[in-house]
Amino acid sequence: MKTWSLKRVSKELWPWKFSVFRWKRREFQPNIVDDVVFKILYVVEAVVLVSTLCFFYLCCGCHF
Repeated sequence: MKTWSLKRVSKELWPWKFSVFRWKRREFQPNIVDDVVFKILYVVEAVVLVSTLCFFYLCCGCHF
């Protein structure tokens, strides 16, 4: 008669248990992300500034 331990049973039933949840390492370059975010925010800021200037001249600006 064999004696079964909990460790042995769990290893036999779930050999893939922890390997599934491991993250794969990737070469990640944060400089690329910084460049993309900077370009997007640059465009957003330009649109906000131009729209604010247009709103000011349309509503409160000079009347000739």
